[in-house]
Parts: sequence; structure tokens; C-alpha cells
Amino acid sequence: MNELEVVFWNWWVLALILLVIELLAPGFFFLWMAASGFVTGLLLWLMPVLDIKVQISIFSVLSMVAITAWKLYGKKYPISTDHPLLNKRGQQYIGRVFSLYQPIENGEGKIKVDDSIWKVHGEDCDINTKVKVIAVRGTVFDVEKFLDA
Repeated sequence: MNELEVVFWNWWVLALILLVIELLAPGFFFLWMAASGFVTGLLLWLMPVLDIKVQISIFSVLSMVAITAWKLYGKKYPISTDHPLLNKRGQQYIGRVFSLYQPIENGEGKIKVDDSIWKVHGEDCDINTKVKVIAVRGTVFDVEKFLDA
């Protein structure tokens, strides 16, 4: 049986496919694999006698090193933003005051925030009582009565 013959541009096609996957599923994971595929293709272009097992080893090692280096870099230098709670919707409401949409009975009730209804947990209160969000547990707000000062 003939051995699979891989030429340099096969690795470049794989790199291109991995780049497309990165565009569809962002996260900088497939980007580094694509870079490793490009480098593997470049090495094969420069040294066409590389065995397929060596090529796969080069690709694998480069991918693992690049992904690990990116993860370590990301931990050491986290991306700073002026909107740290952008994708943490519930966290954005901590400290805000709302009127109860449904009374809190047996520790559970509801508030209306813009166009959404949120479950709340706290001390029993009548409808329209003002409550302050003090914490978020999943999709449930912990609230306390808000006393006007």
C-alpha cells in the first residue's frame, strides 16, 4: 500500500480551513493551529523530504506550544475593558433599586427591569415595594428593602 504523500500546500489548505473555523468559532484557539499548519507547510516547502510522521509531529508540537503560550499570555496580560460587565447582564444591576413586580412571598418574588422579568429572593414584601439588588445567583437576584434616606 502506498504511503500518503503530502505536499506543502496541503498544510496551507489546512491552515486556511482552520482560519475559517476560527472566524466561525472565535476564541483564538484555531488561529494558533492555523499558524502551526502554515509553518509546517513552510518547513515542508523548504525541506520536501520530511516524512509524514515528522510533519504531523511538527504540527502537533507547534500547535500545543502556540496554544499554551497564548493561554499563559492571556492570564498574565488580561484584556482590559471599560465595560467589564458587558456580558454579565445580571451583575450590571447590583446596587440598583427597582419596584417589585410581584410581591415577595416565602422569600420569592419578581421585579421588572426594562423589558425583562427577573426572579428575586429576599425578605417578604408587598407589591411596588422598592428593593435594592445586592447580589446575583445565576438568574435570581438577592434583594433587600430599600429605605429612602
